[in-house]
Amino acid sequence: MLKDFKTFILRGSVVDLAVGIVIGAAFTTVVNSFVSNLLTPLVTIPGKVNFKNLTAKVHHSVFAYGQFLNDLIALVIVAAAVFFFVVRPVNALMVRRRRGQEAEEETRDCPECLSEIPVAARRCAHCTSVVQPAT
Repeated sequence: MLKDFKTFILRGSVVDLAVGIVIGAAFTTVVNSFVSNLLTPLVTIPGKVNFKNLTAKVHHSVFAYGQFLNDLIALVIVAAAVFFFVVRPVNALMVRRRRGQEAEEETRDCPECLSEIPVAARRCAHCTSVVQPAT
């Protein structure tokens, strides 16, 4: 039983998940700090806006809709920050990376005529010489 547990824990996916959670927690702290210390003050420049004290009473129940509005605005700001400062740059890097790999993986030069041929080609379409498939 202990051996099975050790195998499970040392599996790559479990370790990757643990690392992802730790990095995610640290990243959350950075994003929250960025939003609360840099972006939120920009939003409140026109005037000090805080909806925390907005409430509505129905019978003896208090609805703190102002705090809900604050949390909703914070969510939109955090989502925008993550999208514009993380998702878009990473997507751009991934597109660049894929472009470079696709060009290398899809074609190669014919050893006889030096024209571009598919990687898996066994015969050159330009000079018709037999070529070994690339490994």
